[in-house]
Amino acid sequence: MHVTPTVWTVTILATLALLAFDLIVIGRRPHEPSMKECSIAISIYVAMAVMFGVGVWSVSGPRFAGEFFAGWLTEYSLSIDNLFIFVIIMSNLRVPRKYQQYALMVGIVLALLFRGIFIALGAAAIERFSWIFFVFGAFLIWTAWKLLMDYLNPADDDEKTENFAMRWVKRTFRSTDEYHGTKLTIVENGKRLITPMLFVVIALGSTDLLFALDSIPAIYGLTQEPFLVFTANVFALMGLRQLYFLIGGLLQRLVYLSVGLSFILAFIGVKLVLHAMHEYHVDERWGFSVDVPIWLSLMVIIGTLVITTVASLIKSRRDDQRENERAGRPPA
Repeated sequence: MHVTPTVWTVTILATLALLAFDLIVIGRRPHEPSMKECSIAISIYVAMAVMFGVGVWSVSGPRFAGEFFAGWLTEYSLSIDNLFIFVIIMSNLRVPRKYQQYALMVGIVLALLFRGIFIALGAAAIERFSWIFFVFGAFLIWTAWKLLMDYLNPADDDEKTENFAMRWVKRTFRSTDEYHGTKLTIVENGKRLITPMLFVVIALGSTDLLFALDSIPAIYGLTQEPFLVFTANVFALMGLRQLYFLIGGLLQRLVYLSVGLSFILAFIGVKLVLHAMHEYHVDERWGFSVDVPIWLSLMVIIGTLVITTVASLIKSRRDDQRENERAGRPPA
């Protein structure tokens, strides 16, 4: 896939312009978005992603379009799973609802920055070292196992919020317990203090950094085109803050999402290992050759997400019915 410097420049400038517009609007008027506002924004971003994929199909063919859609769906599903952690962070740090959209926007900007760096590093590593696919594959399989273990043995909410960066900032700097709008620091009695909003930004930013370590190897298992990797991440992150407000309650019902994502990551990890074996002709020496086509990857991803979502909603409904029966309430 040939992408000219002009296309790269236009894509990056359009992304920066959209982020700058969002930050200026939200910074001037922090508020909790309505359901209508969230629905419209998400519909626009999803439509833009679909149109972009169709454009890739018309310009570069179905293979690269399939790689984009597979990468976008994987990154989008990983981003939805990340919303669980965002909900916990916002709750534990008691962020007022009207300021949560600003905090999420800053987190998304940091996520794009981190992922941009990892995309560039991943592209350079893939170009020079074929063995990096073994590393990516093994890392994804380990991540899938860890995700499954986290589902079976859930950690305490405080553990999910606290990390090294948060603890270091708390020990090092003076702070105030009150929010002062979207300000990160204030001057009080002649002393510079950090506000809880800075803790929120640090928590979201450091969490996004850890998420990037998982998501970038995952999408490089579906496409080795840096342009598709970047645009899939952009479209996956755009609309994430509106999705947070739109399905915040529904997130608690997607009880099997981590299991589904664990399977997807394991599948991509195995796919990467098989690809690395093919690069070094190991499969030929062992008497087999397995090439996982992108259409199969796309079907596995879509099928897993559909089954996971349906199974989660069925289980949540049954749990609600049992709870109503125990409490003597009429069924919903």
